[in-house]
Amino acid sequence: MTSRSLGQFYPVASVVHELDPRAKIAATAMLVAGLFLVDSTRGLLFVAAALVALVAASHIPARTFLRLLRPVLFLVVLTVLFQVLFSREGGMLFEWSIFEIHSGGLRLGFFLALRILLLVSVAGLLTATTAPVALADGIEDLLSPLKWVRFPAHEVAMMMTIALRFIPTLGEEAEKITRAQAARGADFSEGGPLRRARALVPVLVPLTVGAFRRADELAEAMESRGYRGGEGRTRYRELRFRTRDAIALGITVLVLLVGVLL
Repeated sequence: MTSRSLGQFYPVASVVHELDPRAKIAATAMLVAGLFLVDSTRGLLFVAAALVALVAASHIPARTFLRLLRPVLFLVVLTVLFQVLFSREGGMLFEWSIFEIHSGGLRLGFFLALRILLLVSVAGLLTATTAPVALADGIEDLLSPLKWVRFPAHEVAMMMTIALRFIPTLGEEAEKITRAQAARGADFSEGGPLRRARALVPVLVPLTVGAFRRADELAEAMESRGYRGGEGRTRYRELRFRTRDAIALGITVLVLLVGVLL
């Protein structure tokens, strides 16, 4: 999990990093929702090309960004296999025993795999180019109109930010526990699925205990520094929505519109 950089902020100077976090959150939400409206492979490929250009503009190394996609590779492969083996659309390309591969299944599998990869990439680009504090401020500002109905906008934003922040930490701790158990003779690769699931218990139990311990330590640290929620809090950096942020949102809408039309 540590090598995959899931949920981690990559601190470099770029145009994407300098955008207002509210604009990036809104653009991400529009892209995630809009990807379900794009119903053609050409449309998804156009969005993918725009995303590649955006990653290049963010100055994040391609190898580092591709690590974000590793956690979903199993889901992508499983999706493609289900579509290829069980879809009966289009002409038959291959037949062996009870298995049949049709051209429609291949197209649908590639389409769904591309959509999943784009969804993960869009979300990963947001967390990689936005600092956790700025992300919390942006979420809080976007949810602030709900304060009129007593919605805890600040607390929700803080919880989401802490969750994103601790994904790499828990991944690193899980890796350490796995190596320690392997050094003591634990085997996580042999046997059937049930045996492998049982072998994970010595990892999950200390990982869960450690997560609760970290949460308790974090709560004590926040209280000792005078944290009492969002009431009356000020910010060191005030968010400013500028012309470049409006241009970024406009480009996002344009990309989605072209993708849908294609």
